[in-house]
Amino acid sequence: MDKGARIYVAGHRGLVGSAIVRRLLADGFENLVLRTSSELDLRDQAAVADFFHKEKPEYVFLAAAKVGGIVANNSFPAEFIYDNLMIQTNVIHHAWLNGVKKLLFLGSTCIYPKLAPQPIKEEYLLTGPLEPTNEPYAIAKIAGIKMCQSYNRQYGTRFISAMPTNLYGPHDNFDLETSHVLPALIRKFHEAKISQAETVTIWGTGSPTREFIHVDDVADASLFLMKTYEASDVVNIGSGEEVTIRELALRIKEIVGFAGELSFDSTKPDGTPRKLSDVSRIHALGWKHKINLEEGLRLTYKWYCDSEFS
Repeated sequence: MDKGARIYVAGHRGLVGSAIVRRLLADGFENLVLRTSSELDLRDQAAVADFFHKEKPEYVFLAAAKVGGIVANNSFPAEFIYDNLMIQTNVIHHAWLNGVKKLLFLGSTCIYPKLAPQPIKEEYLLTGPLEPTNEPYAIAKIAGIKMCQSYNRQYGTRFISAMPTNLYGPHDNFDLETSHVLPALIRKFHEAKISQAETVTIWGTGSPTREFIHVDDVADASLFLMKTYEASDVVNIGSGEEVTIRELALRIKEIVGFAGELSFDSTKPDGTPRKLSDVSRIHALGWKHKINLEEGLRLTYKWYCDSEFS
């Protein structure tokens, strides 16, 4: 990509999209094409067709999606499958129609089977049943992967797919009803510190392990893949490192400065005991994450305190 290339970042206000924009601008890419969801509804085929016809982007980062935690996925399954199918179908199809040079489709490691062997290799895709709570979202993302591969095979496009693991960082969702575990813990501990609460209660036993990657690392990996990767095979983006929920909670407790106690509610579900992505493929390509969990948590908490959410 030359520095003057027209680059469309779909979902530029979201967690991943905003990080990709920051990364592109830092690298000197300034000819960015950006639209908010109110300016361009990606579920509207005619609107997307008109946008691509007029703007003619050369490169596309497809980071737009309807996302959420377990409560949101359980509550709005129809929206999760419809919105995501429509967004990606319209963008991928019109990228092909308008001669986009290269497209990166971003999904999630929740595309893999619920009981996939650990760590999860890319080739485990479609080898078993999905986690029921986020199946509609996962099926939509799997359809996006297969669409990119199909267009590559039939039309010779350069559409690649990357699956980040659990993300966190600036512009995350800190809503306790709809957020993922890490931002929810940051908010819980922050509010407990402010109110001088004696305890913070955490769902489950604290024993499951999870992998986390800072969103700025995902943006870095996305640009790396856009510049260097040409195959149709899916690529995991992760740290390859795992931490128990208990250890994560203790780290956040220390960073936030909460002086009270932790309480684990074992009557609440733990979820999958372990979820770790195999990152040997992206390591072999020459990319590795740079922001460790401790540094990433400190950066995220600082952003949270400085933002309108606190």
